[in-house]
Amino acid sequence: MAMPERFDPLFDFDGLWTTALADRYLPPRDLPEAHFECIDGRLVMTPAEAGANSFGEIKLARLLAPAAESAGLYVFGQINLTFSPQSWIQPDLTVLHTLPKTDDEDRWVPVRYCTLAVEFVSPASRQQDFMDKPQRCAEAGVPYFMRVQITRRMRNVSVELFTKYDWSGYQILAEATAGQRLRADAPFPIDFDPAELLP
Repeated sequence: MAMPERFDPLFDFDGLWTTALADRYLPPRDLPEAHFECIDGRLVMTPAEAGANSFGEIKLARLLAPAAESAGLYVFGQINLTFSPQSWIQPDLTVLHTLPKTDDEDRWVPVRYCTLAVEFVSPASRQQDFMDKPQRCAEAGVPYFMRVQITRRMRNVSVELFTKYDWSGYQILAEATAGQRLRADAPFPIDFDPAELLP
């Protein structure tokens, strides 16, 4: 008698993932540190961020929070920013204009609550960070998107802030590299040198 094949949710639910399945099966015991995003029912798994990105994320949150909070906004770290039950991303930072109202929304934050999504580019998710995530956020109506790229060995940081120009895309609002100032008046006053994000 043949032994039944071992159940593997990462394989068996490929193309079928939803927030409900994720609540039940993620993260797997053997991959507790991985990040799981989902596009149209297909999981996208990436490892934890590199140290330089992790430091930059915390520093950027501290830089943005005072002005964001003065404007009535809320700065979050990584959350499940949810487009539909079959699609969500995990921005490295997310600025919300509306707080989640229920425990379910707190776990699966509706994209309509988002003012600004911030992505730190990493080798494991470069295609997503440059193309897929900005397009999905624009199509979902997120007004602003920020992309940060840290090159640790060269001690360089570049930051781009985008604003939505139509239903499907963004245009550059402000950009700077280490040694310059990133300045913008929206979605709240922003003024910092990207070099501040380096450890």
